[in-house]
Amino acid sequence: MAAPKTAVVGPLVGAVVQGTDSTHFTVFNSKTAELLSHHQVELTQEFPKEGWVEQDPKEILQSVYECIEKTCEKLQELSIDISNIKAIGVSNQRETTVIWDKLTGEPLYNAVVWLDLRTQSTVETLSKKIPGSNNFVKSKTGLPLSTYFSAVKLRWILDNVRKVQKAVEEGRALFGTIDSWLIWSLTGGVNGGIHCTDVTNASRTMLFNIHSLEWDKKLCNFFEIPMDILPKVWSSSEIYGRMKTGALEGVPISGCLGDQSAALVGQMCFQEGQAKNTYGTGCFLLCNTGHKCVFSEHGLLTTVAYKLGKDKPVCYALEGSVAIAGAVIGWLRDNLGIIKTSEESEKLAKEVGTSYGCYFIPAFSGLYAPYWEPTARGIICGLTQFTNKSHIAFAALEAICFQTREILDAMNHDCGIPLTHLQVDGGMTNNKVLMQLQADILHIPVIKASMPETTALGAAMAAGAAEGVDVWSLKPEDLSMVMMERFEPQIKATESEIRYSTWKKAVMKSMGWVTTQPPESSEPTTFSSLPLGFFIVTSMIMLIGARYISGVP
Repeated sequence: MAAPKTAVVGPLVGAVVQGTDSTHFTVFNSKTAELLSHHQVELTQEFPKEGWVEQDPKEILQSVYECIEKTCEKLQELSIDISNIKAIGVSNQRETTVIWDKLTGEPLYNAVVWLDLRTQSTVETLSKKIPGSNNFVKSKTGLPLSTYFSAVKLRWILDNVRKVQKAVEEGRALFGTIDSWLIWSLTGGVNGGIHCTDVTNASRTMLFNIHSLEWDKKLCNFFEIPMDILPKVWSSSEIYGRMKTGALEGVPISGCLGDQSAALVGQMCFQEGQAKNTYGTGCFLLCNTGHKCVFSEHGLLTTVAYKLGKDKPVCYALEGSVAIAGAVIGWLRDNLGIIKTSEESEKLAKEVGTSYGCYFIPAFSGLYAPYWEPTARGIICGLTQFTNKSHIAFAALEAICFQTREILDAMNHDCGIPLTHLQVDGGMTNNKVLMQLQADILHIPVIKASMPETTALGAAMAAGAAEGVDVWSLKPEDLSMVMMERFEPQIKATESEIRYSTWKKAVMKSMGWVTTQPPESSEPTTFSSLPLGFFIVTSMIMLIGARYISGVP
């Protein structure tokens, strides 16, 4: 029997996309940008205390290995020769902080996720040290002092985890965002792994000077971070090292971008003024500002968009970050139980076509752009006896769109030129009700790529274009055009404005809920640690309650 013919396919490029909820590995044809195969693995998150969000770095790494192996198996089933994979790019959830032991390769603590709020009192303490007339942190980094960014997470770990303190003292500790942890591990780990990051991820740590493109000594001194634990900073497109194990052993890892920068590249927003919005766990609107830093007066971040080569110029972006987007649908499913699958939210919302005056502010981790208000918490308001789960599902989808509108308004003010349309990507763009709502609330067309994996595409483009790989041309005339789906506004602008103004009233009501922070500690509260008075008072309350219920005077 003749052996099956191997499909002849041009140079291929793979992309790891390591997100908050899942990991993907996707393989593209570098000549056509066609997606050939991919595999996805869901991840768990840990919530050891209220406001704390952690992940297991070893689970994340294992998910990457699994996705690569499974995708290669699928390609072989399609008779596609995996030796055609010439490069791998990495894209990742940003800000999430990992510290590991360079001698054993073991994480020294769980990854502290970008959504985590435990560092609020750290932020308050640090903010008192910044002169009001000279906010050198923001002028150097483009970022407000917030629980969101890596430096305060790293500071908390150094203050609270003895195992990490000891490793730092002994010169064994390495710090990195998820990209650094993955690239170090994939390129050999304890056996010569490359400890590096790219400019886009470095720019989210609050330790990186976005003007000089270097770790900043003054910032490291301010946060009291030892500079010898930091990774080397590279461009977003060059050969960092090679895979040391698995089906793709020997393949260069040559692209690295934070997930939102990767989506900007994948959407081909290479011109100044082009913008995209990604709908994932959170929601992230980035506008390319070219080679100049634009500092926002309306609550947006200034960040590095990309640097596609060692000798290529850096490009910057204005960014609006929303903490909770797709995560609110997960909350309806996992916490409230009113839907069984994420897709069911679209069906429920479509059934009613309105929130019936119900507004949902999903400020589970405070409010990010444009407010940066850590005291806010989630509220659902405007409820009546008529309100049902379908109205709440609609309000949840609407909340994602209203948050995007707030960011877009801020961006239009900062840039001075209103966007005429919005390019969108991310898993949630498959929800047609959401996309139509977004067009209605923005009152401009929303344009969705028919291939939603633009984050993976951006990482693959950066990897394939790297010097020494050179299988993906980024010249405008060579870029493959992606098919688009267009959503036009279907309601009057006046109706859109009325709904938006009511939403903003609800946002104001969500603020100021958290007035005191619990003490920061890595140790959970136990019964043995509670004072004796607690048990006496609790016992008295229980006794009085029992006597009242039983009718005993």
